[in-house]
Amino acid sequence: MNQALKSTALALGAAATLLGATRAHAVEHGIYVGGALGQSASGLDSGNVNYTDHNLGWQVFAGIRPLKLLAVEADYIDLGATNSDANHAHTRAAGAFVLGFLPIPVVDVYGKVGLVSWHTDASTPAYSFRPSGSDLAAGAGVQLHLGPVAARLEYQAFDAHAASTPSMLSLGVSYTFF
Repeated sequence: MNQALKSTALALGAAATLLGATRAHAVEHGIYVGGALGQSASGLDSGNVNYTDHNLGWQVFAGIRPLKLLAVEADYIDLGATNSDANHAHTRAAGAFVLGFLPIPVVDVYGKVGLVSWHTDASTPAYSFRPSGSDLAAGAGVQLHLGPVAARLEYQAFDAHAASTPSMLSLGVSYTFF
């Protein structure tokens, strides 16, 4: 784990602890917002150009959890810029997901499935292009509740072959309003 990801994890943990100290029980229903940072993998798979690279990625999300076992979430994901020799790619995506939870006191284990609309700004020494599409996405994670604040560890990937099957492992924090 690189130093930036370690620092981010420490900062998110401290913020979650401080913000969650006001309420000791988990908020299991309501509208929530959050963000995450993590290590992404993306690249380009088009003709003679085929590479995958790792970079710092980020996401923001908002959702509603009407039931203890179910939520609906919208995400914006930026997988960062990847470079290989003179080739460059930057993939971004917006998605809608359904999350299913296995609630354990204070901790949620969850899976998510949905659709993402993605696009990649890519260039090689010979030309520039913008592959894009809408594809299936899936992920899994665990989140620790500290009152209305939750710390989240998540892995997600989407089936965008032209973007070298993007994925991200992230640490995040969310806040539930009610």
